[in-house]
Amino acid sequence: MSKPVQILFTPFRIGNLTLKNRIVMAPMTRSFSRGSVPGDDVTAYYRRRAEGGVGLILSEGVHPNTTTADGTPNVPDIVTPAAKEGWRKVASEVKAAGGAMGLQLWHEGPYRNPAKSAHPDIPSWSASGLKVPDKGPLWAPMTEAEIETAIEEFVAAAVATKEAGFACAEFHGAHSYLIDSFFWDKTNRRTDKWGGDWTGRTRMAAEIIRRTRTKVGPDFPLIIRISQWKQQDFDAKCAETPQEFEQWLAPLADAGIDAFHCSQRRFWEPAFDGSDLNAAGWAKKLTGKPTISVGSVGLSGEFTATYGGEVSKPASLDRLVEMMERGDFDLIAVGRALLQDPQWAEKVRTGRTDELKEFSKDALGVLY
Repeated sequence: MSKPVQILFTPFRIGNLTLKNRIVMAPMTRSFSRGSVPGDDVTAYYRRRAEGGVGLILSEGVHPNTTTADGTPNVPDIVTPAAKEGWRKVASEVKAAGGAMGLQLWHEGPYRNPAKSAHPDIPSWSASGLKVPDKGPLWAPMTEAEIETAIEEFVAAAVATKEAGFACAEFHGAHSYLIDSFFWDKTNRRTDKWGGDWTGRTRMAAEIIRRTRTKVGPDFPLIIRISQWKQQDFDAKCAETPQEFEQWLAPLADAGIDAFHCSQRRFWEPAFDGSDLNAAGWAKKLTGKPTISVGSVGLSGEFTATYGGEVSKPASLDRLVEMMERGDFDLIAVGRALLQDPQWAEKVRTGRTDELKEFSKDALGVLY
């Protein structure tokens, strides 16, 4: 018999933001925003998740500039007047449906493909010009002026997120993208104040958070997504020990972050030897901040297998409930299950598990 799921449907607060339950829609790139502007179809897509009972919706990655951040066609930005107006409509519709939503601010950094961008002549940005460790730089390291520009663009994007009517903002600091290229010592080989030890490698993110907090005030929640694993290495570890993990997180907490969103492929896997806490569990223990976990929730297979044609079937939530009941982490982000089924949360809440759907890569081409 499955465990009762009430813990998933209890309220939770991030700062002054009260969420009606613990279920978060994970950020997922959809590439349906033609001209980088979210249209009516994107608006309706997010509204359906609010109507379906999701506690917090985090948007697909949203670019903070229209030059170095953008290397994936039809990904939205929060820079142009048209994009800002499109997002205002999304925020209004989600709120009208009783939902809470934030934008995830995403700079593609070294994983930007210039050839697919609007500015193929502009080199991509990263801490040291590296995309893959030990393969040599593809571009010059970012200059001081470029780092300053990137920081201010993230801040401006977060301010625009608040002005558009959203409930919070998330900085994408995971998965080898721009901010994460500074975190990881394999891709940050700098010897100036932006590199070296954890104080240097977290400086850019901490500065983004600190300046944003000054602009948006104390009551607008800020979240940062981080990950141990990297695009080219699922076994990578930014932090080898809990002590290093604390050195990574503490500057971000001190700068004013409200919550940590800890990405991993499978939410039940321990982060470090000697404990069954996952990354979000350790982040909560070390910082005292609210945490969001994620990874293969409610499905039998993990997301990379989808691209190889694997079909994931609905899976038990018992392990998730157990971890949340003992207080390991506070919120759980659901990706693929919610991508194809806007009613997933309501079906789980009401015990309609026989209606839960399989997931295949065909779902990636549709805005359900």
